[in-house]
Amino acid sequence: MNTPLNLHDLEQAARRHLPRAIFGYVASGSEDEITLRRNRAVFEGYQWLPRVLTQASSVCTSVDLWGHRYALPFGIAPLGMSALIAYRGDQMLARTAVEAGLPMIISGSSLIRLEEIVPACPHAWFQAYLPGQSPQIDALLDRVAAAGINVLVVTVDTPVAANRENHIRAGFNAPLRPGLRLLADGLLHPRWTFGTFLRTLVRHGMPHFENNYATRGAPIVSRHVLRDFSDRSHLGWRHLQHIRSRWKGKLIIKGLLNPLDADIAVAEGADALIVSNHGGRQLDGAASPLTVLPQIARRSPVPVMFDSGIRRGGDVLKAYALGARMVFVGRPFIYAAAVAGQAGIAQAVELLHAEIRRDMAMLGISRLEDLDPRIHLHQRAGVLSGTGDPA
Repeated sequence: MNTPLNLHDLEQAARRHLPRAIFGYVASGSEDEITLRRNRAVFEGYQWLPRVLTQASSVCTSVDLWGHRYALPFGIAPLGMSALIAYRGDQMLARTAVEAGLPMIISGSSLIRLEEIVPACPHAWFQAYLPGQSPQIDALLDRVAAAGINVLVVTVDTPVAANRENHIRAGFNAPLRPGLRLLADGLLHPRWTFGTFLRTLVRHGMPHFENNYATRGAPIVSRHVLRDFSDRSHLGWRHLQHIRSRWKGKLIIKGLLNPLDADIAVAEGADALIVSNHGGRQLDGAASPLTVLPQIARRSPVPVMFDSGIRRGGDVLKAYALGARMVFVGRPFIYAAAVAGQAGIAQAVELLHAEIRRDMAMLGISRLEDLDPRIHLHQRAGVLSGTGDPA
């Protein structure tokens, strides 16, 4: 690939490399994609007020979480079906996380068993989509603990399957259904077909959904088997109470937008929160996380984290300034893996790292802790603040 200058370049390279159906699965949002677009647009509503002549010649980008020092204020978000997009994608992401000193969250929708990913990243976190029944939840928790995972991330914003019209338009279904359209798409993208899909089939057999349950799930390609999107709408806070009583490690609740839910999660024993709208892939019209982050962060006694829409180092810094102690990036890293493997992921990390260092120096700060929204940020008129008032 041509040398990318930023994460946007990686997306365009991935668009050319991947079959339309596969790229559509990664890139699209739900319904009219209003939330997907707002996740990016909201960053423009916060403008920098840099300080000058502050002698910010030495910049430190590291952050501390629970006594663990990470080299950068961002990590790798859970990326479902990464191994369909890039050959052994989850393991490449895991190795890069270790080399770069980042947190990584293993996806519950991974096509590689979590037990095969953990050796590449022993400090990885695991994201769980809760099964529908308590015995299944218990079995999954036991499996995750036995694998050596110490941080459990429970995603709570998927009570039912989202309306993914754009997946259908792109020709994507889960599982993939063999057909002429899919065959033609593969033939037009031979690098992906031979380098990822057929290579996986030859070396590892048909991929399955591996981590939704304690046992193996459905295959990725099938005419008859439907991916198990069990209705989770009956799940309630009592299930979180049960998980807290069984899980001995750190417990993070992911997918919060309402401050009232954030308060309940903390009261029920959450060790951290992730403010997120699932990258615009669930409820279209949901609030952009950046607009509610300040309010949730101000009232939370536990670390608050963030995802959805990050594409620039300045985005990471704005989220950090507004209260996020760690920011997670998803799509750009799997785009990088698709077009250039592990070296591509490392390059994406370095691009974001370089932007953060440059922006910090321009803002006149040496440490992330020096960021102060009252000093360094200005909200453009018409942008909603964390209190819900016009800025």
